[in-house]
Amino acid sequence: MLIETDKRLALQAYEQILNLILSGAAQPGAMVTERRLAETLNMSRTPIRDALLMLEGEGLLIRQGSRGLQVKQMRIEDYMDALQVRLLLEPEAARLAAGHMPATALNELEADLKTLLGHPEDGEGKPDRGSVRDVDDRLHGGIGDAAGNPQLAHIIRTLRRQTQIFDLRSMPERFEATCREHLAIVSALREGRGDDAAQLMRDHLAHVKDSIIGRLTRA
Repeated sequence: MLIETDKRLALQAYEQILNLILSGAAQPGAMVTERRLAETLNMSRTPIRDALLMLEGEGLLIRQGSRGLQVKQMRIEDYMDALQVRLLLEPEAARLAAGHMPATALNELEADLKTLLGHPEDGEGKPDRGSVRDVDDRLHGGIGDAAGNPQLAHIIRTLRRQTQIFDLRSMPERFEATCREHLAIVSALREGRGDDAAQLMRDHLAHVKDSIIGRLTRA
């Protein structure tokens, strides 16, 4: 029972620290310490330590010798490399997942995507970061889980964690297109159209890649 409690606390700490990183509260390049995080999250240092090791393993934290752990500064080259691997893996995962994702999960994703398209902005006139990330996680993560290959799901999840540092606030022009692409993927998954799901996923990730390249070209 104690071991299960420790795991649960470590996962809670992991999710909270991950949210600090992805929300920008913990900026790229910032040093993180067990003591400060324990105070911020009102948790003991043991689950914090376990969570930091998990995030280091996913590549979101980088060990800087005796200085401790630093939030990774994602270079555009790192992002493009991770995206290229996702282009190789996620279409196949979508093909395998077609017809195997729970109907309730797909229905909820469809409803949430349509809501985002109808009310896409937060108080600052930007895509609502938390809602977009939640839907994105549930779709891509659900596809990985439904593909029936735990190692594939783990690799995809790790790569996505790394690329999520670059989100729709960096590419607001992709917001509506991303929602519509996700809706098409959901439809193919629901109807068991594996080849279509794979192609739609391939197109979706290629469009993200093209948007990044286009932004760099204009810069």
